[in-house]
Amino acid sequence: MDDDGLGAGFWLKTIGVVFAFGIGGLILFLFIGAAWYAWGLLGTFVFVIGVLALVGWIYDRQRSKRYEDLSEDLSTE
Repeated sequence: MDDDGLGAGFWLKTIGVVFAFGIGGLILFLFIGAAWYAWGLLGTFVFVIGVLALVGWIYDRQRSKRYEDLSEDLSTE
């Protein structure tokens, strides 16, 4: 049985994901560093908590709409 390994496509995708996470991390630290420089420790803490709260709120709204649609589908059956 021939086993050629994972193949070039797998490794290229893996390298792409690693680079994407690296660039995303650099951008994240750039924003946090700019907030730290502008507002100090407490301002940065409030900024990060505010961004996380906004992301959580958006995520929760999407999930609640999905569950509402699911409960309507189940009640009609």
